[in-house]
Amino acid sequence: MGIIFKSFVQLIKIEASTNLKHTIIINTVGLEHGHIESRLPNLSRIANEGECSKIEPVFPAVTCTVQASLLSGRLPNEHGIIANGYYDRVNHNVCFWEQASGLVMTDRIWDKVSKQGGEKKSTFKSALLFWQNTMYSSADIVVTPRPLHMAESTIPWCYSKPVGFYDEKLAPKLGEFNLATYWGPFASRKSSEWITNAAKYALEFARPNLMLLYLPHLDYSAQRFGKSSPHVQDDLKYADELVGELVEKASKLGLLDQTQFIILSEYGFSDVSSSVSINLKLRDAGLLVTRRIKGKEYLDYEYSQAFAMADHQIAHVYAKQNAIKATKKVLEKVHGISDVLSSDQEKKKLKIDHERSGELIAISNKDSWFNYYWWYDNSAAPSFANTVDIHRKPGYDPVELFIDPSTKSVPLDTSLVKSSHGRPPDIDSADGLAVYMSNRKGFVSKHTKDDFMANSSDIGKYLIRLVT
Repeated sequence: MGIIFKSFVQLIKIEASTNLKHTIIINTVGLEHGHIESRLPNLSRIANEGECSKIEPVFPAVTCTVQASLLSGRLPNEHGIIANGYYDRVNHNVCFWEQASGLVMTDRIWDKVSKQGGEKKSTFKSALLFWQNTMYSSADIVVTPRPLHMAESTIPWCYSKPVGFYDEKLAPKLGEFNLATYWGPFASRKSSEWITNAAKYALEFARPNLMLLYLPHLDYSAQRFGKSSPHVQDDLKYADELVGELVEKASKLGLLDQTQFIILSEYGFSDVSSSVSINLKLRDAGLLVTRRIKGKEYLDYEYSQAFAMADHQIAHVYAKQNAIKATKKVLEKVHGISDVLSSDQEKKKLKIDHERSGELIAISNKDSWFNYYWWYDNSAAPSFANTVDIHRKPGYDPVELFIDPSTKSVPLDTSLVKSSHGRPPDIDSADGLAVYMSNRKGFVSKHTKDDFMANSSDIGKYLIRLVT
C-alpha cells in the first residue's frame, strides 16, 4: 500500500485532475498502520483503493498539538499549541483543555479558504465536529462539548455554530450528547456513535465541502487495557463499522464519486508499566511548595521555584530563572525520565521552542508516563483529585477513566493506566506512529529520499492545498 511521488508538481497535477467537491476527514485516535490488516474491511478497502502510510506525529504527540498541526500545516513553535494546556504566567494558572479557536496562533484550513475571497469563499462550507480549539472559529458549522458548570450541577451541553444547530437540529434528532460517554469512567464507544450520526446528519442537510469528525473511543480502551488488548481489537472493528456507515451515507446521497475520504490518527500508543510523580520529585528537592487549605494541599504557583504541567509522556516544567539549573539537575536523576530539554537549541530541534513552553521539557521513558500528583498522603490530595475535573488539574489525568466502586470516585492509583503517548515515536518499532489513508491517491508520503517520513504538519499542508 502507499504511493511514492517524485515531486510536488505531480501531486498538483493529480489534485487538479480530480473532480472533488467533498472532503471528509475522520480522526480515529490511536489507529496505527499495523491495524489495517486486522479484519477491518472498510478501512482496508479505503487504503487499497487509494494509499496508506505511517506518519510521525509532531512533538508532543498529544491531541491539541497534533490537531493544530494537522489543520494548519504548521509546527508547534509556530501555532503555539505546545500541549493540551499551557501555563498562564500572567494569571499564575494552568489552563487545560481550553477550546477557544484563537489559542491557535495561525490560520487553519477554513481560515485559508475564507481569506481567498470571491466565489470560493461564498460557496465553500466547512463543518467541524468535536475537534479541539474550534469554538468561535470562522468555520460554518461547529459542534463541540461545552458543559455549563453551575453551583448546584453541571449542565451537559454542546456549543454549536450556527446558533441552535445542536439544540434545535441535532439534539431533537439524535438525543442529547451524553458527556459521560466522552470522558471519565463511563467513557465509551457511544460518544463516537453520536458523533458519527451527527456527521451523517450534517452531510445530508448541509452538504459541507470539508467535514472533520473526531472518533475518540479507541483512546479509552488503549489507556485502560493496553494497545494490544482484546478491548482495543473490538473497538477497532467498531471504528471500522462507523467509517463504513459514513461511506454508505455518502453513497446513498449520490456524493461518493465526488468525495475523498481521509482517515488519520494523531498518534500511536506505547504500553506503560509505571508512572513518574514529577511534581513530588520537585517537592522533595524543595523546588515546589504547596498551600494547605482546610486540610488539603494545593500547588502554590507564586512561591514554587519549579512545577510541572504533566501531559501523558511529556511535562512542561515552568521554573524561575534562578532555579532552572537546579531543576534540571533534579530531573536528570529521576528514574523514568529519558530526556530533559533545556536549551533553545534542544527545543528547536523538536520544534517546541515557543513562549508558552516550559523552561524545561521532560520526556518520560517509553514505558512510563507523568502524573501531576504533588502530595505525600492521599488524605491531603486536593478536593478535585478524586473527581473528573479536566480544567482544575494542572495536567492530564488518565486515571479519570476509572472509578473506585467503594467510594464512587476517581481512584488515586496510577498503576491502572496501561498505555500512553506523547514522546517522540520509536521509528524502528513503529510505537507512537500515526497513520494516514485515503480512498484517493494524492498525499506525498515519501520524497525521493528513502529515509523521509511525513509528519502531521506535512498532512496539514496537503489538506490545505486540497481544498483551497
